[in-house]
Parts: sequence; C-alpha cells; structure tokens
Amino acid sequence: MMTGDWIDVGALVEIPLRGARTIKAANGEEIAIFRTAGNRLYALVNRCPHKQGHLSQGIVHGEAVTCPLHNWRISLSTGEALGEDEGCVPTIPVRADAGRVLVSRVAMLAMLAAA
Repeated sequence: MMTGDWIDVGALVEIPLRGARTIKAANGEEIAIFRTAGNRLYALVNRCPHKQGHLSQGIVHGEAVTCPLHNWRISLSTGEALGEDEGCVPTIPVRADAGRVLVSRVAMLAMLAAA
C-alpha cells in the first residue's frame, strides 16, 4: 500500500530485534529491512558488495550486519563495507509509523529506473 511518498511493506512486529525481513522491488531486486537491538530500522539492497551474499541472512550487531558468506561487515546506515574491506551496497530510506514499516517510494522508483 502506498501512502504519499512512502510504501507500506508490513508490520514492524514481523521484523525481530537484531533480525531482517526481505521484500521484492518491482524490478526483482530484493531489499533487506533490518531492525537493530535498539529498535532502529535500516534498508539495504540484499546483496553483499563482495560475493553477493544475502545480507538478510547475516548477523545484526550494533549498527552493522555481517555477511554470512565471508564475514564482511556492512554499515546499516551507509551500506559501506567496514574495516579493511571495500565496497558499498545501496541503502533505501525506511521508517516506522504506527507499527507499520514504510520504505521510500522515490528510492524504489529510482531502483526501477536504474534497472
């Protein structure tokens, strides 16, 4: 469901603390929505910049996720690889409102245009 500049993608309670859920964009790209232990939400394209591992299957710790394939740590806020690793994964604005998770309609449309 769309609400102005935001797309409703589900209930906040469906994303566990320190966990993730995925959604499919219209272009087939998978988006991972993460919820930290501090109850903050982040959304990234669901592929590690290293070997395209599914970040949604990684471990969320603090404000980062560790890729399940080769332990690359990715910043949830910037999408940048941390430490000595180099690479970046696109981020998508996300927020919670009244117990619902909303992603930026503009960012999702930009992904379609880039495909």
